[in-house]
Amino acid sequence: MDIVSTFNQQAAKTILSLKEDLKSIRTGRASPSLVENLSVDTYGGQSKLRLLELATILTEGASSISITPYDPSVIQDIEKAILKSPLGLTPSSQGTRIVIRIPSLNTEQREKYIKVVGEKVEEKKVTVRNHRDDSRRIIKTAFEKKEMSEDERYRLEKEIDAQSTKFMEEINVIRESKEKEIMEV
Repeated sequence: MDIVSTFNQQAAKTILSLKEDLKSIRTGRASPSLVENLSVDTYGGQSKLRLLELATILTEGASSISITPYDPSVIQDIEKAILKSPLGLTPSSQGTRIVIRIPSLNTEQREKYIKVVGEKVEEKKVTVRNHRDDSRRIIKTAFEKKEMSEDERYRLEKEIDAQSTKFMEEINVIRESKEKEIMEV
């Protein structure tokens, strides 16, 4: 049983999850990742698909996204999903495609998004800390059951703490990068 590698895998998954969560937070720039994971009810509610499974999503310049469905009959379903999303975007149909203009963010919106980033980052930090604490509990239990020596316990705890610190630093770098992206005009 390798406690450290289990912890590393859990923490890495948490960081991946954070990166995915942050993709959907709007910046002033158009990006397919903003809408690609939107859930769309299609074909009379018979199936629920992610937008990237239904259409080609491209950026047109820095301020608009073009969505071209593989099946033109789902255009209205896609528009509905975009309007229902918390992104606050307005789609406009242009024949067989949808265009979304990304308005630039005002200061108030930027601050709101930075707050959301902070909340998501804190949430993931708590998750990493919980994984660390679980790992330390496993080590402690194994030590108490005399399954490992005191030296080994000390070494593993030290390694878990070092890895935990490394992951926390990585999360902070991700946060700073996203905040910088949001504040860019």
